[in-house]
Amino acid sequence: MGSNFEWVGLGGACAAGAVYAWGSMVASSQILGRTWRHTGDARTIALTFDDGPNPTVTPALLDLLERHGAKGTFFAVGNHVRAFPKLTAEILQRGHTLGNHTESHPRLNLCSPSRTREELDRCAEAIGEAANVKTKWMRPPYGYRNPWLDGIVRDRFNSSVVMWTRMARDWAVTEPEPVIQRLRRAGGGDIVVLHDGDHRVLEGRRGHIVAALEYWLPRWKDQGLQFLSMDEVHMKSEATRPA
Repeated sequence: MGSNFEWVGLGGACAAGAVYAWGSMVASSQILGRTWRHTGDARTIALTFDDGPNPTVTPALLDLLERHGAKGTFFAVGNHVRAFPKLTAEILQRGHTLGNHTESHPRLNLCSPSRTREELDRCAEAIGEAANVKTKWMRPPYGYRNPWLDGIVRDRFNSSVVMWTRMARDWAVTEPEPVIQRLRRAGGGDIVVLHDGDHRVLEGRRGHIVAALEYWLPRWKDQGLQFLSMDEVHMKSEATRPA
């Protein structure tokens, strides 16, 4: 039987492991670095889209957002950007914001520092070549983080990690109705995560996202909400910060 000190050490290690697991996987956690989770204004909502660009869905989504005067943030996967550079550039040209969603969509909580840097570097390179822009925003795939992600994002890219307050759980192919129902709780101040692409294939089936937003965009507008990209969220935050 081990000594009391050994049991205390084991208990401490287990507790630390539990804290790390919670901090690396829970969207609200700030243990592994500060993240953006709210717009900071109950009159606004930020719609964000992961895993694209996707030519089967993203163009229709861009048209829908334009009809409602809505801006969004698209967290693109590097290998999809390389496949569809013109569509990536179009996202930016139509007034939306591009963000880094890594090159190949790995679980970053299982990645080394060098692998993490490589994933972010390659995605940033792809976006820069396609759209001639340096991304200010990063979203970790699955929301999984590691202890060095925050430093890499801030020091290497001068950017910030964006998490969310509401998730539509829309990554599986489904009818629009379940997604519509899950979005009922979304409202002012929220950062909402949706998916215009599927990281596993280049042209994923995501028509249910367009249909769900066709339902909600006019209703959110009727509630007086303004749709902001993360660039716009940041600008409003800076404008209201005390001097």
